[in-house]
This record gives sequence, structure tokens and C-alpha cells, in this order.
Amino acid sequence: MKIIVRLQLSVMMFLEFFIWGSWFVTMGTFLGSNLSATGAEAATAYSTQSWGAIIAPFIVGLIADRFFNAERILGVLHLIGAFLMYQMSLATDFLVFYPYLLGYMIGYMPTLALVNSVSFRQMKDPSKDFPFIRVWGTIGWIVAGLLISFAFGWDSMANIASGALSQTFLMTAIASLILGVFSFTLPKTPPSAKEEKVSLFEILGLDALGLLKDRNFLVFFVSSILICIPLAFYYQNLSPFLTESGVENSTAWASIGQFSEVLFMLAIPFFFKRYGFKVTIAIGMLAWALRYTLFAFSDVNELFFMLLIGIFLHGVCYDFFFVSGQIYTDSKAGPRIKSSAQGLITLATYGIGMLVGYYIVGIVTDLNVIGNAHDWKTIWLFPAVFAIIVFAIFGFAFKNEEIEYKE
Repeated sequence: MKIIVRLQLSVMMFLEFFIWGSWFVTMGTFLGSNLSATGAEAATAYSTQSWGAIIAPFIVGLIADRFFNAERILGVLHLIGAFLMYQMSLATDFLVFYPYLLGYMIGYMPTLALVNSVSFRQMKDPSKDFPFIRVWGTIGWIVAGLLISFAFGWDSMANIASGALSQTFLMTAIASLILGVFSFTLPKTPPSAKEEKVSLFEILGLDALGLLKDRNFLVFFVSSILICIPLAFYYQNLSPFLTESGVENSTAWASIGQFSEVLFMLAIPFFFKRYGFKVTIAIGMLAWALRYTLFAFSDVNELFFMLLIGIFLHGVCYDFFFVSGQIYTDSKAGPRIKSSAQGLITLATYGIGMLVGYYIVGIVTDLNVIGNAHDWKTIWLFPAVFAIIVFAIFGFAFKNEEIEYKE
């Protein structure tokens, strides 16, 4: 791959995840402080990610794969996103904010697949080249958090009170505008299935439903949906929890989770070869329970280290379950349905699982409001216990099997 192309793809990936990290982490705090949103309303806001994930296959499968170059659709979606983000930065009422957010996420979620498509089409050996491109996305997310906390200080207690978090949406709008324009300079990525007849059934990954006849895959599939409920607690409540607890520079502290993602991603091959899939994914489930238990009993003084360990465990929680699950799914699917199988898991987790998860988060959060604050111990113990239950179901029902990890 040419150096100029590698540079283009790296910048694209950096901006793609800089954009997501610029607003998604702090939105929970913004909704409470700027828009006086309830836990249920915050859950409704975060569930737009799920609706975007459900609709994304239609945009990618019916449009990008058949009619227009991927880089052009990427550019158009981010230009539209820039406008919607700017409108969100001006909103002072949840009912005004939400439609813009829903429209934005319906447009943004397909871009996650589009940046991958643009990247893969330029690589001779994606298994070797892609990690070095994708890592710039994680770096982009981290940089966004550091800018919010240290360059602009929007997440300081004083600035949160003054409504400064609305500036995160303005920063995202500017970054979206830049990526939108930049996308038109990316290597041409024409439709890959222009002449093929693809059914809606295949686009949604439903032709991979036959895999559910395999007991192990069925157990993994159900466990994947259920574990997304604890995941939803982390995405929606981490920022409000940190800020309400009085943690300064909370967005920067939250980025520790992205640092650990990189570290534990490198550890997956070792765990697969040494312990196998069942143990690796079980460790991921237990990490969810441990993280939320640490959150429940931590504080911002002597026990602040427990909170930081909980954030650092994000790499184990996410990589060991979701990345390992993608590898497992790839190993179970035949050559014809590999893409469909991945699409099915994405639809089940980020679509159905997270949608249900955010709904439950809203209920649990609102039931534990105390005055102008929350009973965070009770809130965090709920996903901790839930993760233990999912772990028990998986451990009992899943029969260990060997899979080949492909470097």
C-alpha cells in the first residue's frame, strides 16, 4: 500500500472516531445539565445508536454496495452530520435536540462500515495492514477526550454548570465538515455488488440464522444480546457518574478505557491460543461484573484508584467479549455467509441488545434518583449482578470447543 494512501486512510480513521468521541462520552452529562433530561430521556437519546445500527445495513447494502462510491457516500453523510451537529449545539430543549440526534445517528452508523470498506479495498493483506490503520481511530477518540478536558476544559465543574458542554457538538460539527470534504479526496471505492442480486434477507444478515442450529453458537448469540445490557450502563452513565461524583477532567479519565482497548487487543491471540475461546470470553464477562462492583464501592478520595481500575477494565470487557466474538463468528460461518454472520451479530448486539439495554438503564437510573443526585451504588450493582448471571448461563450452557485463530 502506497504511503500517501496509508496516510489518507489513517487521517480518515482518526477523524471518524474523533467525531464519535467528541460528544458521545459527555452527552449523558450534557443532557442532565443543559437540557434537564431524565434518565429515561437520556436512554432514549443513547438508543439512537441502536436505531442507527438497525438502519445502517439498508444504507450500506442497498446504496453503497450497489449504486455509489463508498467514499462519496461517506462524504455526503458527514456533511449532513456537520449540519445536524451544529443544530444540536444550539438546542436548549430535549424535544428539539432529539430529532437532530436521531437523524445524525442514522447517518453516522453506516459510516463505520464505509470507512472499513474504503480501507479494505486498498489493502492486499487486510489482516496485516488494517490494525495499523484502525488504531488511528482509537487515537482519535483519545485525543477528543484530552482536548475536551485539558485544552478547552468544557467538562470542569464550573464550565458544565455554565453550559459549556454544548461546545462539544460544535467541535464535532467542524470535524464532520472537515471529514466530509476530505472524503472526496480518498481513493475511489466503486460499488462492489453492482450487478449482483442481493435480497433484503441477506443484507440484514438473516441468511446466517442457520448458525443458530448449532447449540454453542445459539448460547453465544443469546449471551451477546444479554451482555449488551451492562454495556449500555457504561456508555450512558459513566460521564454523569464521574461529574456528579466531583471528578474533574472526567472525559480525559474516561479515555483510559480506549488506551486499554489497544493493550488488550494485542493480548487476544495469546489468550486464544493458551486458554481457548470459552475462557477468553468468560474473562470478558467477569470483567464487566468486576468493573461495576468497583464503580459501586469507589469514591473520589481514598478509593479513587478503584474507579480508575474499573475504567481501565474496558479493554478486557470490550475486546475479550466483542472482538473475540467476531473471531468466533467468523470461524463458525462458511465462506458464503461470513459477512452475513457478522451483520447478524451486529444487528443483535448494537441493534436489539443495546436498544433493550438503554431502556433498562433509563428505568434503573430514574428509580434511583435522590434529590438532585443518584444512588450510584445501587445503579452500578444492577449491571454487576446481571453480568454474573449472563456469565453463569454462558459457562453452564456453552461446551468448550477449539477454534483456529487466524493471524
